[in-house]
Amino acid sequence: MFYIFFLSIALLLFPSVSFGEITKIIIEKRAPFANGYEFPVAGAYEKLVGKAYGELDPKSPLNKVIVDLDKAPKNSRGRVEYWADIFVLKPVDLSRGNGKIFYDAPNRGSKRILMFLNDAPENNDPSTLKDAGNGFLMRQGYTIVWSGWQGDLTPGEDFLTMGVPVATKNGKEIIRAVRTEIVVTREGVMSQPLSADNRVMSYEAATTDKSRASLTVREKSYDHRTSVPSSEWEFASCKKDKETGKVQLKPSTKDLCLLSGFKPGHIYEFIYPAKNPLVLGLGFAAVRDLVSFLRYKLKDEAGNPNPLALTSRETGIKKAYAWGRSQSGRFLRDLVYHGFNEDDSHRQVFEAVSPHAAGGGRLFLNYEFARPVTSAQQHTNQLDPELFPFAYNVLKDPQTGREDGILKRPKTDPYIVHTQTATEYWQKRGSLAHTDGKGNDLSIPKNVRIYFVASAQHNTPFGSIPEKSECQQLANPMPIGDALRALIVAMDRWATDGTPPPLSQIPRVGDGTLVTSNLKSTEFPEIPGVRYNGLYNRQLFLDYGRNLLHGQIDTHPPRPVKDGEFKILVPKVDADGNDVAGVRLPAIRVPVATHTGWNLQRKGLAEDELCGLLGSYIPLPKTKEEREKSGDPRLSIEERYKDQADYVQKLSRTARTLMDERFLLPEDAERIIDEAKKHSFFAERKSQ
Repeated sequence: MFYIFFLSIALLLFPSVSFGEITKIIIEKRAPFANGYEFPVAGAYEKLVGKAYGELDPKSPLNKVIVDLDKAPKNSRGRVEYWADIFVLKPVDLSRGNGKIFYDAPNRGSKRILMFLNDAPENNDPSTLKDAGNGFLMRQGYTIVWSGWQGDLTPGEDFLTMGVPVATKNGKEIIRAVRTEIVVTREGVMSQPLSADNRVMSYEAATTDKSRASLTVREKSYDHRTSVPSSEWEFASCKKDKETGKVQLKPSTKDLCLLSGFKPGHIYEFIYPAKNPLVLGLGFAAVRDLVSFLRYKLKDEAGNPNPLALTSRETGIKKAYAWGRSQSGRFLRDLVYHGFNEDDSHRQVFEAVSPHAAGGGRLFLNYEFARPVTSAQQHTNQLDPELFPFAYNVLKDPQTGREDGILKRPKTDPYIVHTQTATEYWQKRGSLAHTDGKGNDLSIPKNVRIYFVASAQHNTPFGSIPEKSECQQLANPMPIGDALRALIVAMDRWATDGTPPPLSQIPRVGDGTLVTSNLKSTEFPEIPGVRYNGLYNRQLFLDYGRNLLHGQIDTHPPRPVKDGEFKILVPKVDADGNDVAGVRLPAIRVPVATHTGWNLQRKGLAEDELCGLLGSYIPLPKTKEEREKSGDPRLSIEERYKDQADYVQKLSRTARTLMDERFLLPEDAERIIDEAKKHSFFAERKSQ
């Protein structure tokens, strides 16, 4: 009783005792979405655009994990302030919605959920009915929320940005060596920002004394580094005058000029002393506190109403889910790992979280001089820290022996629906999400599902066509929104009424479908004109310095530890080269082509390295004669299907099976079958 009485008095005397909160919500723009189109059940939607302002107590146990938060400037209440862009699509009448937030963590400031769940065109300012795509999320009744969490983004292109402070040490500049990798894909590039990416700010060089910096170059990731003499580069932006041919230099502490120009495909590694680190880990808290505010608060400190309040006494939100793709999927895994699914009242923020295409990685965010824009891949940024723990299970780190896992807070851990494509196994160490790093299967935790969408590519928006770009093979065009939508429906039922989703669908060591990458193990067919080298993104045992767990990297580049590495495994394939395990969509079960999650760089761009996050599309031979003439081991189209009607019939049976397995919604099955009926290949073959 005494404790309750004391707490009541404390709340009266000190009404602001939270560890982190949104202090002000400003809606700068409110407009009809899709010109007031009435979506079934949920009705018309509206668009809200504005900013959320917040502050954090750096002494709070929930916030202390944020690197350098204690070194950020504080207001009169001893709090650290920030702001974040917000963007909301909501039913005009919230009572007609489903009472659930779907939070889409922006990918480098860009909105992605409508592209992948609604099959909508890419647009960072969704406004029209076209931007709703097939309307899936609106027809489900969700309120869709986006907010800025990446505090180093440059403004522009309708990016969702965030304002975070610079950390100092007792008011003095913090200076530390940082490492950046620069890779260009075209001739004639002479200067690049030190961030190596125009979308994000560069950490300013603390000095232009070139003796304190180093530049090396190598063509391929595992090649020996060759030093570039300091006479050949400058702290500057530069370009060549078209008339005189002379190089024009503009001194800059945020740019690197290579006087001879960057060689396409080559890896330039620049290490230099930088100053003024941003407190980027604030992004985790900003998402936590915004979603908590929208769920539970009726108004902010300034008296502005919660834009999702249903009445003056209750909000219109009962549950919240989160989805993120690739970089933002890794952000969500890290958010849960660091404990930000618990708000200052110890409530769960998200009931369910669905990271897509994150593989086994987390994010280079909660570090001093972090660079969350990067993605560790086989050819680029391979050494950036996307580190243990990789799995949701708590287990022992093969490198250090330290025990850790992404899910370790049973009271606030969400349901996890982790989806990944074939590319993640090759480029993002996807096997580590469900193996122990030594090559052994893990038991999937009961509140986790992991689904591998077989033979899919990392990034394939709806309507993609096979294109070659910088790779040796055509890019994989297979969209996967069909599977994602079905799994989101299953996730919603799991979080709403406890109905378990389908069992995890992944390749496993135990059944021989998760294997080492050599040709003998994967059994990839010897297709004419296709190179296979089994290359994948390794995860070496690396030493980043003794302060790594405190968010500081002292060793550049990180040093290999005793030639050790985590065991990375990849999916086994069938006789066509399509993955055997996982959720096999109709294009894989009833194939007209080989789809892979990997592709190789073409000549002139570090040839035979993995080609970014692209997969391959290799059409099957059309006829038996064509197959025999080329020596292709894969059965031809005419040997598989009698005619178009036979193809459609087989596809229809597959669609029905996938519906029964809950990996395909009826509306998507119907669309796939209708598209198959329009397939032109069989008509062409008939006329030959």
